[in-house]
Amino acid sequence: MPASPLTPDPALAGRVRLGNPPNGNAPRPPGACRVLLIGDVIGKPGRVAVEAILPALREERGIDFVTANGENLAGGMGLTVSTANGLFAHGVDVITSGNHIWDKREIYPALESNERILRPLNYGTHDVPGRGWGIYQALDGSDLAVINLQGRTYMQQIDNPFTEFDRLIDESSEALPPIRLVDFHCEITSEKNALGLYLDGRVSAVVGTHTHVVTGDERILPSGTAYQTDLGMTGPVWSVIGFAPRTVLPRFINALPTRFEVGEGPVIFNACQVDVDPATGRALAIERIQRLHEA
Repeated sequence: MPASPLTPDPALAGRVRLGNPPNGNAPRPPGACRVLLIGDVIGKPGRVAVEAILPALREERGIDFVTANGENLAGGMGLTVSTANGLFAHGVDVITSGNHIWDKREIYPALESNERILRPLNYGTHDVPGRGWGIYQALDGSDLAVINLQGRTYMQQIDNPFTEFDRLIDESSEALPPIRLVDFHCEITSEKNALGLYLDGRVSAVVGTHTHVVTGDERILPSGTAYQTDLGMTGPVWSVIGFAPRTVLPRFINALPTRFEVGEGPVIFNACQVDVDPATGRALAIERIQRLHEA
């Protein structure tokens, strides 16, 4: 991949490729590693939907590796060991996260001991448990890196995700494998867009999480990075970003504080499938996947 983060490959410059039709199940390009990235999984309804849908989906599409954002797994806020193990048992390979990873203190020791649970890299290392990236092996034998970053606009003023990625690449004791997947947990679309372009040609995929609202802008950027602004949530359809309307609406109507509760009813499963050339790390295809699970 090009050394410069902002200089596109001349042979591809301007050739932004839109994604395959959602749920189109396009054939896998020969030799490609197929990965699936699942959006924020919300509480028990989201966990149940992943457990019901993912095993068959992996088999049906020959998916080699799966990530899921799990910061909202435990009651809508945070992650526990038992909820993480439930996803691992049903086909998730790595759990990424964001600002809510700190909501359940019981997960802190697991962040240290379990390399398959990531927290955002740019929280730094000083008295912060866990790790923000890891190297894993997909079912097809490909090595790949998963990197978890968090935005700063309207969020905690932690380290700069742009320069922290640079530092990771520059200071890593050995080169990361060509396949590199980035979960950017971030509030605003412009910051997500900016990171996608900044990393174009240096990673295989940049996908956004945190806002719980799926975006339809999946595409492959000029230098070969698959991009989607937000994967959307895997959570209750008739909800306010996963939470029961009766517990959220008072905040908008009369500004009264309320305790959020996870919503109920049918669940939407949102994910993004990316086919990657293991030799170069370039994305070959990107496709949104949606499934409705009747709870």
